[in-house]
Amino acid sequence: MRIIPVALFVILFLIIGIPVLGIEWLIGKISKKTMDYSSLRIVQWAFKVIVRLAGIELTVIGEENVPDEPVLFIGNHRSYFDIVITYARCKNLTGYIAKDGLEKVPILSIWMKRLYCLFLNRQDIKEGMKTILKGIDQIKHGISMCIFPEGTRNDNPKELLPFKEGSFKLALKTGCPIIPIAMTNTPKIYEAQAPLLKKTHVVLHYGKPILPNELDADTKKHIGVYTKCVIEQMLEENEQYLETP
Repeated sequence: MRIIPVALFVILFLIIGIPVLGIEWLIGKISKKTMDYSSLRIVQWAFKVIVRLAGIELTVIGEENVPDEPVLFIGNHRSYFDIVITYARCKNLTGYIAKDGLEKVPILSIWMKRLYCLFLNRQDIKEGMKTILKGIDQIKHGISMCIFPEGTRNDNPKELLPFKEGSFKLALKTGCPIIPIAMTNTPKIYEAQAPLLKKTHVVLHYGKPILPNELDADTKKHIGVYTKCVIEQMLEENEQYLETP
């Protein structure tokens, strides 16, 4: 019953996290950068514990493709664990664009805001654009962003949903590299047999940077379609790693 230790750990972390958030706030009064990275490493530690408790065996491909500069991570999205797995490996400050409903979750939303996560209102185009503009500003200030451009978790194991072109404004307006991420098998951790967790071999594949300013005009105009094709090819390549954890 892996779900029990995972659930207990999450509850314990959120409870202990209340005074920790206060300590982090005090640290921020002295050095915001120290607070930022302290918060990042604390949450990454928690996510790595969850990965172990959930029995996830992880194969990571192409992590050397991630440059030491602000980037836009673009990934396929099939599981709640996609965020846990990818965020645990971020080298530098990275904010995720999440659905706005998470902003209402006590304590969790505070941690997310500390880590530069943004909440996207999918129903209100004007509010959604404000979120994208804020993400652009964060990239300009040295903070990477991650977005799942399918717009929701995809239950289809064989096909990706269309990528929303607006997601790519974060890179088109800043010129930052796009790092495609292809994750294989993450639904088998939880979604396939919810509410239970299953020991699962997951492949996490980072593709080579896509540089918007080096693309031709037509490719740049349809950059969502282009990136989707790249990730689909990476998902095909992932199959060869599933036999050996």
